[in-house]
Amino acid sequence: MSVEVERKFVCNADTLKTLEEIGAVCVGRREFRDQYFDTPEFDLTLRDMWLRKRKACWELKCPTTVNGTDEASGGQSKAAALCSRYREITNLPEIQQRVREVMKVIREDGETEASPSQEDESWLSEMNLVRFADFTTVRQSFTLEENGVQIDLDQADFGYQVGEIEVLVPDGADAQSALEKIERTAGKLGLTGDQRVDGKMNVYLQRNHPEHHAKLRREHVL
Repeated sequence: MSVEVERKFVCNADTLKTLEEIGAVCVGRREFRDQYFDTPEFDLTLRDMWLRKRKACWELKCPTTVNGTDEASGGQSKAAALCSRYREITNLPEIQQRVREVMKVIREDGETEASPSQEDESWLSEMNLVRFADFTTVRQSFTLEENGVQIDLDQADFGYQVGEIEVLVPDGADAQSALEKIERTAGKLGLTGDQRVDGKMNVYLQRNHPEHHAKLRREHVL
């Protein structure tokens, strides 16, 4: 299991030129469809938990706590405040267990369930999970000499474009080194400003499901 530390940024027509100038190497271009699921009452997303299906694979993104290094300075550093951190769970039985813990769906017989297949989606209806977002993204990915740093340029099919600087760290590891790598990369890209940039989901909900978006804003999830 890993933790994704990520900073989003506004990309434009000059971004590709900048990437070339700083020596970034394009490692691929791909297109993928994301489908997100929650209950009608938003039990998962109100807890900042994001259940996603991408290319027939499931993933649950759960928030992580701020480490002691940030707290010691009396709050998050500027670099930390501009980044998001999510624990990424890709094992389907573990995903289902985490969701059941939230939903308090407990098998009365106490038996252990057989490991489900990726194709079997009956568990969605069992837990009253419905799809609330569905969009396709075209992504160009780049790497730098800085070890472990990936830069993605995303173009979503609902007309939103955003860049991401991403570093993966082992679960439980200190994320400070990841934050430093992201900050150095942001400097190379000439990024300025001290406000977080909206991600694709934030914009998608704002445009397509404003009530859901408003609830998440009230709970300070978005």
